[in-house]
Amino acid sequence: MGILEKISEIEKEIARTQKNKATEYHLGLLKAKLAKYRAQLLEPSKSASSKGEGFDVMKSGDARVALIGFPSVGKSTFLSLMTSTASEAASYEFTTLTCIPGVIEYKGANIQLLDLPGIIEGAAQGKGRGRQVIAVARTADVVIMMLDATKGEVQRSLLEKELESVGIRLNKHKPNIYFKPKKGGGISFNSTVTLTQCSEKLVQLILHEYKIFNAEVLFREDCSPDEFIDVIVGNRVYMPCLYVYNKIDQISMEEVDRLARKPNSVVISCGMKLNLDYLLEMLWEYLALTCIYTKKRGQRPDFTDAIILRKGASVEDIFLDLGQSRLRAPAPSTVRSGWA
Repeated sequence: MGILEKISEIEKEIARTQKNKATEYHLGLLKAKLAKYRAQLLEPSKSASSKGEGFDVMKSGDARVALIGFPSVGKSTFLSLMTSTASEAASYEFTTLTCIPGVIEYKGANIQLLDLPGIIEGAAQGKGRGRQVIAVARTADVVIMMLDATKGEVQRSLLEKELESVGIRLNKHKPNIYFKPKKGGGISFNSTVTLTQCSEKLVQLILHEYKIFNAEVLFREDCSPDEFIDVIVGNRVYMPCLYVYNKIDQISMEEVDRLARKPNSVVISCGMKLNLDYLLEMLWEYLALTCIYTKKRGQRPDFTDAIILRKGASVEDIFLDLGQSRLRAPAPSTVRSGWA
């Protein structure tokens, strides 16, 4: 039985197993096995590495945004509207066959926008160019999930499932669990909070499934077995995602209002150029960027040349961005921060 068949069998067993106290250990083991097989599926094979070509591009600018979605949802049109890059757009599917980069110039920042080929169902298992698309998406700072407003709910759930299966966690934070494998001493389990989803026995069973028999585990928050497995695997990517519903000119106002009220969502129409400015504002907020301006002593600040850093950056980060030569400058600059 191949890996795909094993994954399918485990998913079916999880779906038909009723969740209760009697089955929680069995479900925990199934989820651990599922995570192992999915990790094996994503490992690049030596035979495949010499065939075909990837389409990742060099990371540039102040931030990287991955534009993903199903074919023919308006990604190429959006790229053309937001950047000076022309990406072929048409009403038929699979117009974009490779990664097309563009740059959004906004508030003094250069934001790299990647138009990725359309994802099809089963991308995580290698259908279409799914693995390559997802590999590029993992390198982004923010994911824009472009959805067709006329069928957005179906597309959203399918894309979330595909990204979840390859270790991309959207709009989630890394579980606050301390985990450290050891050479001996068995498994040390502790918790600073009351656990309602995991028990010491379940944690040990999951660790044994991964052939880990000596480790320190400390739960600092109430986490699920899936979140604990994420900590063990260690290659998960946690990133913000903005759900963008395109083609709102084709649905009713009531449906537009419903979609607009969903968390982390923006409604737009590329065809009619509606609400694109608000989308840029939301994207800036999700990227958590801030503009830093420097001034020489006795002179006015230069508001034409901003240093773009993440919110919460220190003065040391500013000097590192300017270059080591500034650290030896005889006349230190005064730093002001704010929005461009």
